[in-house]
Amino acid sequence: MEYSPWLAYEDVPEPVIERPTDVIVRIAGAGVCGTDLQLIKGFWRDHLHIELPLILGHENAGWVEEIGSAVESVNIGDPVIIHPMRSEDPSCGPGFRSRAAERGFYPGFNRPGGFAEYMLTEERRLVRLPAHFSPMDAAPLADAGLTAYHAARRASMHLTPGNYALVLGAGGLGHVGIQVLRALSAAEIIVVDMSVAALDLARMVGAHYTFIADEQYTQKILALTGGRGVEAVIDFVGKDCTVKEGLSITRKGGYYYLVGYDGQLTISTLEMIRSEKTIVGILGGTFPELNELITMVDRGLVALTITE
Repeated sequence: MEYSPWLAYEDVPEPVIERPTDVIVRIAGAGVCGTDLQLIKGFWRDHLHIELPLILGHENAGWVEEIGSAVESVNIGDPVIIHPMRSEDPSCGPGFRSRAAERGFYPGFNRPGGFAEYMLTEERRLVRLPAHFSPMDAAPLADAGLTAYHAARRASMHLTPGNYALVLGAGGLGHVGIQVLRALSAAEIIVVDMSVAALDLARMVGAHYTFIADEQYTQKILALTGGRGVEAVIDFVGKDCTVKEGLSITRKGGYYYLVGYDGQLTISTLEMIRSEKTIVGILGGTFPELNELITMVDRGLVALTITE
């Protein structure tokens, strides 16, 4: 089977328990991530050992359907969300997802994912949801929400009252990132997007300033910050233009968090030395962070806007 822009809808065998710590989840909802679209196009073929055909879907939540003999933390019928890439690889740090996904068990990447009625996973990937949560609505938290949380949480560590944080892109990830920044920091939050509707949503969830992504937005932000620039940028777009423009308004010694990956990062070594900026790549988030995010949603600090 070849990579292509098309998907097939087929009947497949139901998964079965293979190991004592395995769990079968009846899927309630599975988010469609930008990475799924890139996988379909073959973008990741040189980075992951993917065998086709593959059932996609790594943003998954549902109910425990069957458990292995050694499973203790969940029971049949429990509502759960599934961490997509939790690793046992010690090189990845405590609770972190693998940086070498071909070595592990990763549904939606190298094992059948959640675009199906049932999915086989492992106990150590499951977070029990509060009883009042809808697993269908919670599914995008597994990756889109988690990635945004991971980026915003890291950025918030460098933000103090009176600082400015810039969010590029207020879509599925961006609107979560805005809420996390608002909850974890006292920074002034600036949001840039091409869509008026996205900027309306950004203001609704906590942005202090919004700008349409036109040719003047960088100058407007520099004027707002007194020519200094922003302390932290979270780039959920990752195109050539956003990287260039975002870095240009990151203050000296500031932080640039790159989440989107649809372009090239080009910067001179002299500029890096002169500016002492820090550029950080963001991929997913940790298992503890997924628990933290669920807690924030449960307390009303973060709310998802979902399109079915």
